[in-house]
Amino acid sequence: MTVAYWCVLAALFLPYLSTMIAKATSGFGLKENHNPREFLEQQQGASKRAHWAQQNGFEVTPAFAAAVIIAHLAATSAQPTIDGIALAFVVSRLLFTLCYVADWASARTVVWLFGMGCIVALFVGVSS
Repeated sequence: MTVAYWCVLAALFLPYLSTMIAKATSGFGLKENHNPREFLEQQQGASKRAHWAQQNGFEVTPAFAAAVIIAHLAATSAQPTIDGIALAFVVSRLLFTLCYVADWASARTVVWLFGMGCIVALFVGVSS
């Protein structure tokens, strides 16, 4: 498997990091596990923002996975370039979560744009 494929696996699990942050910063207990979505929707501050980061992660991951698969099938770039762009996307998602939880809205937007640029670069290819 290529590094880019491993990055897809990492991206699939990254939203759960946000879930753990949301629960850890909210006082989430076993009682709330009966209806965790309702509980997280009622949170405020960093916990709510971590929950929103989780939702955004689930929204963008399919596009990233498709971009990696298409980049491989269409050979849009050399494999090391595809791997590098995929790694950059995963790092951008970690930074996105940090920015979201910390409430750095402008930085979060810049990081989000960079991540979306990675997806576009995988689809259209870049010079190797």
